[in-house]
Amino acid sequence: MKKIFKLRGGRELIIGEKTLLTGILNVTPDSFSDGGKFFSVDAAINHATQLVNDGADIIDIGAESTRPEAAIITAAEEINRLEKILPALKNLGVPISIDTYKPEVAAQALELGADIINDVHGLEDLRMIDVAKKFDAPVIAGHFERCCTCDIVNDVKKFFRRTLANCAARNFDTTKIIFDPGIGFGKTQEENWSLLRRIDELKTLDGHEISLMLGVSRKSVIGWATGFEVDDRDEATGALCIHAICKGVDIVRVHNVAMLAKMCKTIDKLIRC
Repeated sequence: MKKIFKLRGGRELIIGEKTLLTGILNVTPDSFSDGGKFFSVDAAINHATQLVNDGADIIDIGAESTRPEAAIITAAEEINRLEKILPALKNLGVPISIDTYKPEVAAQALELGADIINDVHGLEDLRMIDVAKKFDAPVIAGHFERCCTCDIVNDVKKFFRRTLANCAARNFDTTKIIFDPGIGFGKTQEENWSLLRRIDELKTLDGHEISLMLGVSRKSVIGWATGFEVDDRDEATGALCIHAICKGVDIVRVHNVAMLAKMCKTIDKLIRC
């Protein structure tokens, strides 16, 4: 089903016509896969430019690592890292999402030119909903809680329902929400794999179709199942992304955009014609 997300400046993000590729830009010294590689302004801008040239439809910029046991930084430090880079990214011609769970960081990033909020804490801080409403920004809401019912799909759906209810209570347009099942966040590896197998069950919620993004690129869930090291997980990432796309996922968030762009172009010919 085609869905149009309105962005500021009269631009649009169209879901449903093709699989959308989100390219990962970590401006951190400690991210699990590429920490430190794009920490400088020039390196970050050059990498973002390359991601777009490789086929990225969205650039997702994060200034604080969300890997397990990563150092927590202040909002001021996060903003400091972003404000050096975000203005230049506006010229790339694709939407920019800000990967943060801090409302004050999201607000400043949107002021600086970001278009979308990517909150791995799923709008649990209700102030984030107010930020999204103020800027009329689409939101990617990620599940991050531990399973409590022995059925991870059921738990994720409950979380999605709560997120929608919170947004409706604060008069935020719930059609502007994209959900992320949060692979690797608050889950056992068995639960991660169960979600991946059953991800099609998340495409509908109480009779309504929802938009889904999957972020599994190079994650430990792959290493756990295969033994592949972080730098040797791109093909496995691609396999999981194609599986998810065939089950209805709309957006995949990846490091290796060039490889996934070819894979997505091919699979879209099969399932979206």
